[in-house]
Amino acid sequence: MTNSLQLETERFPIAGSFRISRGSKTEAEVVICTIRQGDHSGRGECVPYGRYGETVANVLDAVEAVRGDIERGLSREELLSAMRPGAARNAVDCALWDLEAKSLGHNAHMRVCRVLPRPVVTAYTISLGDPEEMAGQARAAAERPLLKVKVGAANDAARIHAVASAAPNSRIILDANEGWTEDNIRENLMAAAQFHIALVEQPLPAGKDAILRDIPHPVPICADESVHTADSIPELTGLYDFVNIKLDKTGGLTAAMQLRDRARQAGFGIMVGCMVGTSLSMAPAVLLAQDADYVDLDGPLLLARDRSPALSYSGSLVSPPSPALWG
Repeated sequence: MTNSLQLETERFPIAGSFRISRGSKTEAEVVICTIRQGDHSGRGECVPYGRYGETVANVLDAVEAVRGDIERGLSREELLSAMRPGAARNAVDCALWDLEAKSLGHNAHMRVCRVLPRPVVTAYTISLGDPEEMAGQARAAAERPLLKVKVGAANDAARIHAVASAAPNSRIILDANEGWTEDNIRENLMAAAQFHIALVEQPLPAGKDAILRDIPHPVPICADESVHTADSIPELTGLYDFVNIKLDKTGGLTAAMQLRDRARQAGFGIMVGCMVGTSLSMAPAVLLAQDADYVDLDGPLLLARDRSPALSYSGSLVSPPSPALWG
């Protein structure tokens, strides 16, 4: 039986703005891939990311380039070599997972999770701003058990102090988004340790992080922009302690599971993260995150509106997706 492919784009406004060291955004623009086979259809959503040279246009072009293969019944395994890692492949891969689950009448978690999936605690993002502004954001979210705090600008030690003081009962992940330098990383790591930060994410630019092999890690350091697929793992050994797995980087759930397994075998801790997208983007990642050390799947919580049906969030707990959403 042949497949049919449909591609769409949608925009979802962000509640306020979302600011990191590289800039800010006020909306999430996503690409939705729908693959139909007979009476069944599967959907996948991706978020093109400019840091990796992605645009909505070139993501659509990348999927169109393999339309014939998809409509002839390309498998998820064949997709790994037919498309390069990234957002475009993620949308197709997740649509194939969803289609498979609906066609066969079983939930995707049966092939993804080692145990029956349960709600997991997600981090909640505090956007980059001046220390007082960030303290206000942290104070408003102080009942949440895990905060993801964006840093990566001058005087980050003051931001760390302000946020940690405003949310004394929350565990905190710092995410510098490649914004620190060889000149300030030692000072910033010591400030992080002083305020009992749990994890520091991607302090230095990818490819310019060799110094991490030679300096102390008073707080564990997590790779984000430096890790994409399982092939990244050998070069990260000795530099990082954790890896952040995002489906838009790996190019789908299939490759993300490979990265998870390779990283565990190599002794890395696991974070499962996301771009800012809707519940459809997060749904496969919630299954992947079942045995993660840290989960950062708050994308829908940052939006002014989500799609329907959506994931169920109760405070910082996010539940596995219903089949009506995905899988």
